[in-house]
Amino acid sequence: MASTGLQLMGLVLALLGWVCGALVCAAPLWRVSAFVGGELVIAQVLWEGLWMNCLSQTTGQIQCKTYDSTLALPMFTQAARSLTVLSLLLCLLAIILGVSGAKCTHCMGDNNQDTKARLGRIAGVLFIVAGLAYLIPICGTAYAIIRDFYDPNIAAPLKRELGPALYLGWGASILLLVGGSLLHVGSPPPGVTTSSFKFLETARSLSTRGYSERNRFHSIIKLSLFC
Repeated sequence: MASTGLQLMGLVLALLGWVCGALVCAAPLWRVSAFVGGELVIAQVLWEGLWMNCLSQTTGQIQCKTYDSTLALPMFTQAARSLTVLSLLLCLLAIILGVSGAKCTHCMGDNNQDTKARLGRIAGVLFIVAGLAYLIPICGTAYAIIRDFYDPNIAAPLKRELGPALYLGWGASILLLVGGSLLHVGSPPPGVTTSSFKFLETARSLSTRGYSERNRFHSIIKLSLFC
């Protein structure tokens, strides 16, 4: 039962991470124009993402435009696109395998526990790989933004700040890593308990043994006093 709870918790966390990752991938909120200098009135705010950029004006109008050419984009942006899409596809495959291998489902019948446990472990590894793959473009983009922000050779209008999508992307990566780890730990082969459950069983057996030894010692003392 303990492993089933770990499986369900891992699947739920990983599913939330996948949804957040999809939102981050589509949102044009990776970079935002920085307010550098003594200007107090900013007429326009530029938001940039992997697939489009948006221009927000003080009048409330927002204009979004997708990038005209993929090959004209910087190499890092193209790599970030590939890694985020690859991560989402890995998550989709892991969700299918994780649901099929969960103990609370009957997708493969109740007589294939070994195969279901193997599918659960594979799904956990895929979630972990997807989380690591998602961290690369998020951390790389954050590093480039911070580096350019403090570079005195870059003009102030070209400086950017961290967008809200990056923070959500970090959260999505953590959810994928934690969910994948829980799913992997909660899918042991049949007859093998998880580490936490095994620790509880060992502690319980030691406490029971200590209690029986203490009762035996008290019985010997009472018998000696009676004699």
